[in-house]
Parts: sequence; C-alpha cells; structure tokens
Amino acid sequence: MLIDLLITDTTIVTMDAERRIITHAALAVTGSTITAIGKSADLVATYQARTTIDGRRFVITPGLINTHVHTTGEPLTRGLTLDGLDFQTLIYNWLVPAHMAHTEADERLATQCAALEMLRSGTTTFLEAGTIRFLDTVADGLTEIGIRARIGQWAWDFDPATQTHPSAATDEAIALLESEVARYPAANGERIAAWPILIGHMTCSGRLWQAAKSIADSHSLGVAGHMSPVALDPDWFLARHGQRPIEYLAEAGVLGPNTMFTHAVHLNDSEVALLAQARANVSHCATTAMRGGYGASTIGRFPEMLAQGVNITVGTDGNNDSNFHDMMRATHLVAGLHKDARQDTSLFTAEQAFTCATLNGARALQMEHQIGSLEPGKKADFVAHDTNRSEWRPLFNVINQLVWSADGRGVHSVWVDGKRVVENYRCTTIDEDRLLADAQTAGEALVARSGLKIQSVWPVV
Repeated sequence: MLIDLLITDTTIVTMDAERRIITHAALAVTGSTITAIGKSADLVATYQARTTIDGRRFVITPGLINTHVHTTGEPLTRGLTLDGLDFQTLIYNWLVPAHMAHTEADERLATQCAALEMLRSGTTTFLEAGTIRFLDTVADGLTEIGIRARIGQWAWDFDPATQTHPSAATDEAIALLESEVARYPAANGERIAAWPILIGHMTCSGRLWQAAKSIADSHSLGVAGHMSPVALDPDWFLARHGQRPIEYLAEAGVLGPNTMFTHAVHLNDSEVALLAQARANVSHCATTAMRGGYGASTIGRFPEMLAQGVNITVGTDGNNDSNFHDMMRATHLVAGLHKDARQDTSLFTAEQAFTCATLNGARALQMEHQIGSLEPGKKADFVAHDTNRSEWRPLFNVINQLVWSADGRGVHSVWVDGKRVVENYRCTTIDEDRLLADAQTAGEALVARSGLKIQSVWPVV
C-alpha cells in the first residue's frame, strides 16, 4: 500500500485509550491523516512510502494544544511591562493601549510571531484569547504559517463610562459573533476556524453570554472567556447580581461541556461543583498566575476541579503575562505548582499534566475526534522530540522526561495536517529571519506610537 510518509524505528506516545507508549514503532501518514501506528517491522512490511524517515533519534508525541493565548497585542511588545504591576494597571494602562495601537499589518506580524514560537516548541493547535481586532488578516497569516487554530474577534458590550451593557452594544457584539462564525466555519475540519469568544470578566452581559453559547451550540463549537483570575470579577458580580460569576452564568444557562473559562482562580466550592456538573472546561494559565500573583497555588482549586471532573487544560496567555508560549514549560509548571502548595506529591502527576496539554485540550476545543492522540483516522498533527540532547539522556521514562526534563527547545520537527511545518529546528513555511527582523522594527515603532515607555529597573548604557 502506497502512503506519503513512514517514520520508522521510533518511540511513540500515542495518548490512545490505553495510553500506550510503543517502542520500535512506526507511524504511517497519508495526506493529512494518520494511516497506521504499530511496530516498525509490521508497518515496513505493509506500506511503501514516498518519504521514509529513520526515527531512532526521536520520541513522537501528539501536537500540544494551547487553550489560551493572545496572538495579537502582545507578541510585538513582549516583556515591556515590569514586575510589580497590579491587575488593573497592567490591563488598562499597558495591555489595552498596546492592543489599540496595533495596525492591521502589526496584527498579522504579531500572530505569525506567536504561531512560530508555538510551532517551534511543539504546539500544533491553539485557542485564541479573543482579543483580535483584524480577524481576516490574522486568519490569513495563520493559514500561511500552517498552524491549527480557533480564533475570535474582540467582543464585549460593556460601556466603561457608565458601567452598563447598552442593548445596542449587545446587538452589535452578537452580530459580530455570528458573522465571524459564518466566515470561518469549522464543519469540514478546517485548520483555521472561528469561535464565539468573549473577553469575559465583567465586560459581557448575560444576554451576550447566552447568545454566544447559543451560537456555539448550533455550530458544534465552544464559547470561551476570561473569568476570575483575581477577586475583581467575583466582587463585581456579587455587587451587581448577588451571585458569583459561575453561579450567575449557570443560572443563565451558559455552562456546558463546550464552555471554556480561562484562569478561574478565585472560585469557591459552589462554583467548582457547578463546573463539574456541567463538564465544563478551564484553561489553567499557571505561568501567568505566578507572574501576576493571582494566588493559583494558594487559593486556586485546580486539584479539586480535576478530581471532580472539570476538564483542566493548559494555556500560556500573553507575552506580557507568562511571556512565553512554550507549552512544555507551561505543562511542567502545572505538574509542579500544586504539589508544592499542598505538600502533596500525588497532585497533577506527569501523566495527568501531559493529558491536560493534549487530550484535555482537544476535548475542550470540541476536536477530540480529530486531534489530541495519535490514532489511525485522526489528523496527522505530531511532534518529533530530539533525544540526542543532554536533557533527554539517559532515557528511561518517556513521560517523566517530557514533563520534568525537556522543553520546547528539543522539538526537532512538527507536522500539522500531514505537512512538515518545522524541520531540523526551523519553520518551513516562512522566512524566520525576516519575520523576526520585521518584528523588532514593527515593535519599536508600535511602542513609540502608543506612548508607552520602555522601562528598565537597571540602567541601560
């Protein structure tokens, strides 16, 4: 049988139902789909490939799935903000002005920079945070670079001046959600598709949340938004509605297995129970929580959520929050944060953490039938980790090595939809050197135009 690609004599972390790790293995690909996985001797005898790769150097895993990342607004201002900023100052004095200063060309450049970092460190699919302003241009940039994504345009109906949600603003936001989902459908396995993503926090009315959930339900999509990274959100909901955020949204009929909340640090037991009952999803951005001082390790109920059946996934957030999009580093932190905080080494095992970064992410994105594991019939989205590196040798326990020892710098090659988009540590779809040079030039111009100041605690001479 003729196929397009055969990787032989490798080790494969399948993430299938049995969680098999197959040694002396082979992976067969035809077009954009995995044809077969098994022992190398069996597949070599069965298939003739247009391209054959000796995989003895590699550990092959499913592509990682980043469930919360700002691909615009922050990649061109990476590291601009100093430590010590409170949540509101960071958002309103730094991040929002930076987003608003971006031109259409800036957003295309920024999203490609973010996608490059993700691909180079093993992420093949991501869910955007919903802070895109020029959706069509961003979609074009992502299509060119070759990553898989679910994206959404900036949507809210909050008037900061009056602290209200005007009906006309709600109607406009709903029309925007409907338009983007119609323009970028996900029904036929498209790599780039739109979700009805909301900013969240206190910026969206109950009617807007309900409309977003209805749109998601009717198109087999998900609905996502930020919620409760700090006490500001629950305090606002309690003052306005007499209920905490998840309680309010549960009563509004918004919770479900296709609902995704990012951060979800300041929850109480009642909210955790509601999320578990709904089989809802949470994007755990542990890296941002640490830098922002959210209290994820002391206040966060992530071990309780995981134990009760909330679908915990991993996100990296923005380049002025966690400052990186290496999902392997983020997964390492998810595995360790709660062990230390609770003094309980059984919490978030390496196996659980890696599941959060793969299968759980696929489930949250409503794509578990396509990605998240390496199985025949699924999309050929996978990563070749180079084990000829000091952090990989000696190699005894593959999952321990992936979570505790390795990071994205050991990603040698990446395939998305059967196409090799990273080869020998370089992206194959764009000119990396030109992209990074353009990012430096555009970032400097953007900062000057925005009125934000480049600061350093230590003197730069």
